[in-house]
Amino acid sequence: MSSPLQPGRPRPDPAALAAIELLLLDVDGVLTDGRIWFDADGREYKSFHVHDAAGIVYWHRAGGRSGFLSGRGGDIVERRARELGVHELVLKRIDKAAALHEILARQKVAPAQTAYVGDDLLDLPVLREVGFAATVPEARPEVAAACHFVTHRSAGFGAVRDVVEELLRARGVWHRVLERDGRA
Repeated sequence: MSSPLQPGRPRPDPAALAAIELLLLDVDGVLTDGRIWFDADGREYKSFHVHDAAGIVYWHRAGGRSGFLSGRGGDIVERRARELGVHELVLKRIDKAAALHEILARQKVAPAQTAYVGDDLLDLPVLREVGFAATVPEARPEVAAACHFVTHRSAGFGAVRDVVEELLRARGVWHRVLERDGRA
């Protein structure tokens, strides 16, 4: 889906993007398409895209750290975080600004060294503070207005990969991923 949304903030210069060390991601509406499925027994299901997973792996291989910051929780999100080796997993936090500061303290990084991808109003305090704020085409217009970048791909369908590629290009290392056909 092509987005009619335009970012509301100017893109950081390449040096600022290259300085990003920590990539934080909202889950529902960013890593997933925002739909939450329940079966008859109340078990929750979500769908994650392999392109996003590969992007997170490439980010880690390039020395970046990652985390999930979500207002919801769930066993499946915890499992996905473990599978991908994310460094921070903060779930069931409505006050995302406070959670951001806790994460930054643990990771010993500044807001300017942090990228965040969010899609809804709870994400606004984080998006306004980080060095690279990104969102998805399905985001609320108020969220896009607070961001530097709107992904080309939809939430749950490779949007995170778009952000990772932007960051790795800024670092000058995306060509290495391509040269190795995505292998280590």
